[in-house]
Amino acid sequence: MSAIDKKQLTEQDIRTKYITPAIERAGWDRMTQLREEHRITNGRIMVRGRKVKRAAAKFADYVLRHRPNLSIAVVEAKDNNHSVGDGMQQGLDYAESMQVPFVFSSNGDGFLFHDKTAAQLGGDIERELTLYEFPSPNDLWSRYCQWKGFTAERREIVEQDYYSDGSGKQPRYDQLNAINRMIEAVADGQNRVLLVMATGTGKTPLISMKESACRR
Repeated sequence: MSAIDKKQLTEQDIRTKYITPAIERAGWDRMTQLREEHRITNGRIMVRGRKVKRAAAKFADYVLRHRPNLSIAVVEAKDNNHSVGDGMQQGLDYAESMQVPFVFSSNGDGFLFHDKTAAQLGGDIERELTLYEFPSPNDLWSRYCQWKGFTAERREIVEQDYYSDGSGKQPRYDQLNAINRMIEAVADGQNRVLLVMATGTGKTPLISMKESACRR
């Protein structure tokens, strides 16, 4: 059997044959911890005169989660005609919106790993990894907790699942950011939390989610 020419493969082929297996091999559960084609935003609404147009939606190729409410990493994929780091800037933009510290870019040959926590904890901010060196869920979560300064008691609160009303609707990334910051404040012992968001951005459902998690 002849060797596969990666240059002839599509981005989806690269993801299916190389990137997804590498992530799963590191111990990430495809059903509960790995989200593919994860919608970040629906796209900005642009108004020009009387015409209204929505920009293209933004999707991350992969989002890795410690728990359903706790995303900690973004992975961006490119086909093999790109370099291993060509998806990094896009991944960094998504990670900034989602407030996650770990970003990976890959073309199927390996990964470029950007570690925002390195500025605080030490180590390389960016380094290349082979397909067999992708970090495990425990590795990234432990470093995330160290970066956040979570004690064991605080981790127990932060790791609580959110209340679900059974509708199947998922909070947007900005809602998740707000919920997680509120819960972290409660875990730090704050008795009052001020939530400031624009009108119509979904503050009311956030309160029930936060209160349910904190009561547990």
